[in-house]
Amino acid sequence: MDKFSIEPIEFTDDEIKAFYKNIGLKVKNLRAQKNISQLELALAVGFKTVSSVAKPEILLDNKHFNLEHLYKIAKVLDVDIKYFFE
Repeated sequence: MDKFSIEPIEFTDDEIKAFYKNIGLKVKNLRAQKNISQLELALAVGFKTVSSVAKPEILLDNKHFNLEHLYKIAKVLDVDIKYFFE
């Protein structure tokens, strides 16, 4: 049986940062469009501090949203989670 193999791909730190920054910007813009504050969103998804939303929205201190965060944020902001990846 032939093995299926894929060559490894190199991903740069800048590429990954741009990916997370784009997602954070989408969260920020959608949240603002729906007139929801960072604090309101943080509390709605179960965070204890506003910085849990504020920092990932702008990739401050290299903080970013994970899939669970995006799932909850999508529910609160009433969008399909795929919105953040389009």
